[in-house]
Amino acid sequence: MAGRAIELLPTSDHDEEEQDGDDAAGITITTSPHLINDNHGNEVVVVDDSPSEDGGDDAAEPERECSSPEKGVSCNKGVSTALVKGGGDDDDELLGEFNRGEIDGLFCPICLEAWTSGGDHHACCLPCGHIYGLSCIKKWLGRQGSHKCPHCKQKCRIKDIRLLYATRLVAIDGHLQKRVQSSEAKCSSLEKKNADWGKKEIEWKKREADLREEVQYLKERTSDLKDLLEDMERRVSGSSASNSNYPRGVDSIPSFHGGGSHKFEMQMDIQIQGARLFGVDSSNKILVFARRLSGMGGGNVLTKVSLISDHEREDIHLAENTKAVKDLKVSPHGGLVLLASLGKKLSVLSTQSNNTVITYDLPASAWSCSWDICNSHYLYAGLQNGTVLQFDMRQTAKHVGSLTGLSDKLVHTMHTLQSDSSCGSGGRSILTASALGLCQLNFGGSEEGSYLIPESDKQGVCVSLACSNYSDYITASFRPKIEVAWEMGVSQPVLNAAGQATMGNHIVYTKMGAAYQKVGASYGNVSDVRMPIRCAIVDRVYQNPVFACVDELRSEVVIQELPSLTVLERLKPQDTPIYDVKYSSISSSGLVGCLSDNSFRLYSARLLLYP
Repeated sequence: MAGRAIELLPTSDHDEEEQDGDDAAGITITTSPHLINDNHGNEVVVVDDSPSEDGGDDAAEPERECSSPEKGVSCNKGVSTALVKGGGDDDDELLGEFNRGEIDGLFCPICLEAWTSGGDHHACCLPCGHIYGLSCIKKWLGRQGSHKCPHCKQKCRIKDIRLLYATRLVAIDGHLQKRVQSSEAKCSSLEKKNADWGKKEIEWKKREADLREEVQYLKERTSDLKDLLEDMERRVSGSSASNSNYPRGVDSIPSFHGGGSHKFEMQMDIQIQGARLFGVDSSNKILVFARRLSGMGGGNVLTKVSLISDHEREDIHLAENTKAVKDLKVSPHGGLVLLASLGKKLSVLSTQSNNTVITYDLPASAWSCSWDICNSHYLYAGLQNGTVLQFDMRQTAKHVGSLTGLSDKLVHTMHTLQSDSSCGSGGRSILTASALGLCQLNFGGSEEGSYLIPESDKQGVCVSLACSNYSDYITASFRPKIEVAWEMGVSQPVLNAAGQATMGNHIVYTKMGAAYQKVGASYGNVSDVRMPIRCAIVDRVYQNPVFACVDELRSEVVIQELPSLTVLERLKPQDTPIYDVKYSSISSSGLVGCLSDNSFRLYSARLLLYP
């Protein structure tokens, strides 16, 4: 720091005027200074405002403030703040201002040069604890009458100097440390907020995806409605009054239904003679009825009824050897109908060409049939002798698999199950119902065979079975077994009057892997002679799946919530008895059809967007 001068302001109680002016060193002081040389040959001006030895007080003086407005300098006590100016041609250039913490931590407060870890300017301290460069404090204490600490005025001598062996001394700034801690707390809070916003962003993206899906659904529905409108405009020749007597079609279902717990509204009521079974072809928007024509030699036909416009009809005549159709299933892939008949035939017909696609000869009469919901090539037929046959439409000669249930009772109902681990890798499972109870049959895989659903053989005579493709619920209905009175070694069954209702029970199961668990039960009025009794599980209309079954005593379809079987509403057909009940969906509508003696009614409800 050659050529530098330091201005040190005193902490005296005397108020003296500041003196203006520029001397050769560019220094202004307000009291009598002492000029010393540091160990580097630099001149340093220090201020000694201590009282005289004979009358002074050695205790530290109270802290005062002093200022030099022209220099911009302030100080507290002793050597406090120093203004450093450069010499030479740039005497007026301000090099920097050092506060107390910086000087105490890095520089000797006398010469404002950095102290060293050895040599003449070795860092040292006085008994009072204040730190200086060794050469500077020696010169200070070596002056006559200067046996005091420059900072606190405590008496000391040269022999009291203690060398400090440290590479660097730093005084921690408490205020700055608090600011650092405060900043760290703020950072932690911001990180937490960022994590919360990240979670919200994920939720918003999920909601956005749901809304996009809903928008896409609404666009598709709008397109369907436009197609329907164009079709109706082509069919209607200008006057809507001429068609006002026709019932509304399925696609004209209102978007919202009336209040209350009732969801279903009747949308269609037509007369149909001789029908006992029906199915819904959702892809082509048609109903398919299996019926027998009246009169001598009346044959068996399939009748197609359009769900659009004026419900046009078309008959498909079946082969003479088909005999009575006992089960009818529309392919979930659309366009094909599967028929099981007492003529020992399993037939597949096209609803588009009205032709028979394939017919299989069976070893016994067929009472039930099913499509494989996972593979459109596979078919199943339940026979009167308790056997279930598996067919592959790519092989037209005969069946490709055969399993016999746990009894020789006829298989009156069957449903294919979703693929899972219960039948092993590559296998397919069929759930069947016979008078004995419920049985699962596994074709292929490591678990091939027949398995009785536990306790289903102890409920009575099983008369119905319903499964859901959207949930794990399964329902079965049972009626009491026939009581036998023994008298004189001759058995005589005690029967109710034919055609009357009897008190039975509905059982609700859930399928969990390979296991079935009973989760609900209730009493119900079932037929005492007919088997099977048709029923269905309705999905996506109520918050929970519901069970649609026939109350034989009241001749109505009862909608019951699963698994509690609480009655939600009742649908009343026009005629009795009720032969078939099925559930299907088209676009945004859920459909429940009820086929009775000479009429058919179709009820609709709006599907929930999020089942």
